Amino acid sequence: MFHRTERLFLRPGFPEDWQAIHAAMTDEGVVRNLARAPWPYREDDAKFFASMQQDPYLPHFLVTIPGHGVIGSAGMGDNDGSPEIGYWIARDHWGKGYATEAAKGVIEVARMIGYRRLTAGHFVDNPNSGKVLRKVGFRPTGKVRPRHSLARGAEIPSVEFELDLDGPVMELPQAA
Repeated sequence: MFHRTERLFLRPGFPEDWQAIHAAMTDEGVVRNLARAPWPYREDDAKFFASMQQDPYLPHFLVTIPGHGVIGSAGMGDNDGSPEIGYWIARDHWGKGYATEAAKGVIEVARMIGYRRLTAGHFVDNPNSGKVLRKVGFRPTGKVRPRHSLARGAEIPSVEFELDLDGPVMELPQAA
């Protein structure tokens, strides 16, 4: 599955993408904010991630800038039977709105698949991810629950969010 946003191209990973993935994921500041990525992130981890089979109901994508290559990943996973979105962007590309745009693209794909509700979460020490979730329409559930971080090797408090896809589509704010 492929999806295009205004500036990004979301596409499946291919085995030859492993080096770009590995380069981004050797930054502990990126990996520590993810639940399922190990630290240190080895070449074999990147090769596995680049070659993962796609689930048509829970797609995951590499986030690319056409002409510039891989800058991150975004997609859906299973959160106790509910579709959950997640994303990461390489540090060199932080602060440019790419995480927000990629998350919005994943939400568009979720609507096309037919989902009516999405979940998401972020570790309490990563409030910028919460800002991204709010920008694309997610609302906090009021729950904070422990979630295992493979990189940290511990349970970390995670703020839970949800998005009702039957409601109005949330548009990105326009620049003044």
